[in-house]
Amino acid sequence: MEDFIHLHVHTYYSILDGQSPVEKLVDKAVANGMRGMAITDHGNMFGVKELYNYCNKINGKLKEQGKEPFKPIFGCEMYVARRTKADRVKEKGDAGGYHLIVLAKNYHGYKNLIKLVSRAGWTASTRSRVPTELTSRSITRISSSARHVSPARCRRRY
Repeated sequence: MEDFIHLHVHTYYSILDGQSPVEKLVDKAVANGMRGMAITDHGNMFGVKELYNYCNKINGKLKEQGKEPFKPIFGCEMYVARRTKADRVKEKGDAGGYHLIVLAKNYHGYKNLIKLVSRAGWTASTRSRVPTELTSRSITRISSSARHVSPARCRRRY
């Protein structure tokens, strides 16, 4: 298998940014010999259960063939708030946020990631936004695009 893993993949759960079903993404990655893949949809983790279930199905077939299992990596592309919800000022550009990819390293990280995404919230009028203090030892942060915050800028809180 290749020593390459996509860590920033959007599925059809990223409205206006992704259109691929989880199954097709996994099938393509396995066909290309990749060892794993992270899904990082915008502000949500709707595809995580689908990814987990499909990878378990695929891994059963890979095991029968004597191949390495395919590793699903759970993540989210989050919008990091410039200030807290109480301190935000629309005129200072607080309506948007910096982009940051957050990946779970293990089960504890997965649980922390669920908490972060849930606390960020999502309403019809705003994108989900998390405070800058969003790290833990069980979560990895990576920059996502030109509109990103440096992972080093996020302070440790947990």
